[in-house]
Amino acid sequence: MWFKNLSIFRLTEEFALTPAELESKLEQMAFRPCGSHEEFTFGWTSPVGKSSEQLVHSANGFLMVCGKKEERVLPASVVNEMMQEKILETEEQQGRKLSKKERSAIKDELIFELLPRAFTFSNKTYAYIDPKGGWLIVDAASAKKAEDLLSSLRKCLGSLPAVPLNTIEKPVKVMTEWLVNNQAPDDITIEDECELRSPEEEGGIIRCKRHDLSLPEIKNHLDTGKEVIKLAVNWANRLSFIIDENLAVKRLKFLDLIQDQVSDIDTESEAEQFDVDFSIMSLELANFLPRLLEFFGGENKA
Repeated sequence: MWFKNLSIFRLTEEFALTPAELESKLEQMAFRPCGSHEEFTFGWTSPVGKSSEQLVHSANGFLMVCGKKEERVLPASVVNEMMQEKILETEEQQGRKLSKKERSAIKDELIFELLPRAFTFSNKTYAYIDPKGGWLIVDAASAKKAEDLLSSLRKCLGSLPAVPLNTIEKPVKVMTEWLVNNQAPDDITIEDECELRSPEEEGGIIRCKRHDLSLPEIKNHLDTGKEVIKLAVNWANRLSFIIDENLAVKRLKFLDLIQDQVSDIDTESEAEQFDVDFSIMSLELANFLPRLLEFFGGENKA
């Protein structure tokens, strides 16, 4: 359950729903499996898993939700091969070339015929709301996946005033200065991975992994105008992650100081372990997120 990515949104209005009220609103869009002719379905499921039916898991005032998407898999190569065979067969029977509209209709008929026999797969997207801190955090590596979950939440709630995180200083500028000066805030340790990009349109990109970023060759790239758009860092020996130009946190790891807290607590069930993990994770991130804003000059509320 530990989040591996953070797409961070700021709640611009107070989130006043209780866990029970949020649960009631999500129930109208509870997850159900794909019907025989549906390409996909999306709905809310229990964050805890099969051991619970509750759509909202609450701990210390934080509210966890989980969206589940199920899709039917039709390989494009299979559909295209069968479509070409059907088109050729029809053209031979009718002695003419089919129009674009007729070809499209054949493809639609094939998909309708094949869907009930297609395999399904599902994936879950977790998110939690921190009403006190004013945060909404989605465990998503892509902005689109995070926005899709927010869109589904808005459908259930009617509205959800949440905007992407925005800071006074641009992350690219600040992270570039950290490398140029070989100096970061006291609680930040620069690790061994970064991505540099030339600022001009279609500019070149340099990716470095398992590399000492203080070496002259990195500074040479910076001296020619390249900017840092991704940087691997360690925060206070508690979290390690990659921060990108949009303030998205990728490949997040909770380090030994955090994991030791978890191991010190005895649990007897999957549900209890989930509650412990979520409580410790959300409290840790509640401490980290204000500090993240400080790294980049504070929050821009304009």
